[in-house]
Amino acid sequence: MLQIDRWKRILIIGLCVIGLAYALPNLFYKRVEAHNDAIVAVERAGGAATPEQEAAIAMWPGWMPASLVNLGLDLRGGAHLLAEVQVDQVYKARIDALWPELRTALAAQRDVIGAIRRVDSPTGTLAVEIENADQMAVAVEAARGLATPVATLTGAGQDDLEVTAQGNTLTVQLSEAEKALTDDRTILQSLEIVRRRVDEVGTREPTIMRQGEDRILIQVPGIGSAAELKALIGTTAQLTFNPVIASGGDPDATPGIGEIVLPSQDQPGVFYTLEETPVVTGEELTNAVPGTDQNGAPSVDFRFNPAGARKFGEYTSANVGQPFAIILDGEVISAPVIRQAITTGSGQISGSMDYEGANRLAVLLRAGALPAELTFLEERTVGPELGQDSIDAGKTASIVGFVAVIALMIASYGLFGVFASVALIINMGLVFGILSVIGATLTLPGIAGIVLTIGMAVDANVLVFERIREELRNSRGPARAIDKGYQNAMSAIVDANITTLIIAGILFMLGSGPVKGFAVTLSIGIITSVFTAIWVTRLLMVTWFERRRPRQIEV
Repeated sequence: MLQIDRWKRILIIGLCVIGLAYALPNLFYKRVEAHNDAIVAVERAGGAATPEQEAAIAMWPGWMPASLVNLGLDLRGGAHLLAEVQVDQVYKARIDALWPELRTALAAQRDVIGAIRRVDSPTGTLAVEIENADQMAVAVEAARGLATPVATLTGAGQDDLEVTAQGNTLTVQLSEAEKALTDDRTILQSLEIVRRRVDEVGTREPTIMRQGEDRILIQVPGIGSAAELKALIGTTAQLTFNPVIASGGDPDATPGIGEIVLPSQDQPGVFYTLEETPVVTGEELTNAVPGTDQNGAPSVDFRFNPAGARKFGEYTSANVGQPFAIILDGEVISAPVIRQAITTGSGQISGSMDYEGANRLAVLLRAGALPAELTFLEERTVGPELGQDSIDAGKTASIVGFVAVIALMIASYGLFGVFASVALIINMGLVFGILSVIGATLTLPGIAGIVLTIGMAVDANVLVFERIREELRNSRGPARAIDKGYQNAMSAIVDANITTLIIAGILFMLGSGPVKGFAVTLSIGIITSVFTAIWVTRLLMVTWFERRRPRQIEV
């Protein structure tokens, strides 16, 4: 029977209205974007809005949907970086941090093994000479006591430390299983830190993903240049607080074992000899905000977590009158003398920085330090003009395809072609509505998927209309022919679209970046086109048929 239940009619119309309502903001992109940006800025400011922000918020009604389809790097312009994480640096940091524990463990056996002394060794290894070489087994056993089992399936049965002995020298380094685990952990941590830093500056929809074993792909739409992005995420921002042993003007001074020589950031020609093992690190910071010091100069106020506050308090209590260096990325920011114990867990960094630099340093410290340095293998800035050209080309292709399909359908099927064209327009609205709701990022391949959808969207209507023609040739009445046409075409429509949907799913799972964007728009387009071709055109036909009651129809 050629009829549709009332609840189905309400459901079809409701879905179309909701989808078109969510697609509507994309027709007023800049206005809605300014509205959304102003709301975010006001929320970050604790609710205080400037007159400009209030004007921007008023540019779009608050009761209307305000979700937009995010434009990708190739459409909006921005920066593209491919970075390699120097995972070897983490091995060195891990081994150097082990020295105090190893020294304590060996010192406990001093009556047996004699005196101990750290000696030079290759990066990532820790070498210790013991006095009584014949008691090396005792030293090895003490060092192995510091090892812990590796907690992975591939490293089952292995420890994180590899301890070897030759002559009177004990050598400790990370085991191969622990190195593999450390590499993976370092990449994941770097991904998270980069994501936090990019999010802190409010850029929208960045692409930050792992590539290969030790590389990270970073694409940030809307940012000015690759250099600006590198300045934001390329800074290691490793903050440590180290004891000062001496200061001088010789950059080539030979430090002792376990010591380092670092330059002063704001005192040219001054170099500090420091203990390499820090007392507290930036990882124990809980917050950092820009501020001003007692002289009104820009500064950064920070606070430690309870563990960091305790260590900071204990050290400052035991070393009143001694200098204490604050080090950022291999440079001594300042080396103040401890006047009194600092047990509150908070402190201040000041020096040669302006307000912008203080704000940037606070952002970096809040996001956390990169576990290892990033080396940039590839950098590219995509100008907004190129993105606009791509958008214009995409619009032209879509409009040409749209007009061609509508003209062909109307020329081939007359009034029924008009119904199919109306459904096609609704289909495009639903595609953009869904992309807006899920916060998808549209790229050039995504536009290709939408253009392809325009052509495929009427396939189902062509199948239905051809079946209706066959039924009319078999001398069936108009209502019966339309009803049988939909019934006979249904299996072919479902089979064809399911196979395409499976292909799109495979592309999404196996592809990356642009391929995934193509798969997403194609999948959404298939679902919406089936909905509009089967239900929207049928509703239009039934409504027209109920009003006109024609005795004959031409398809």
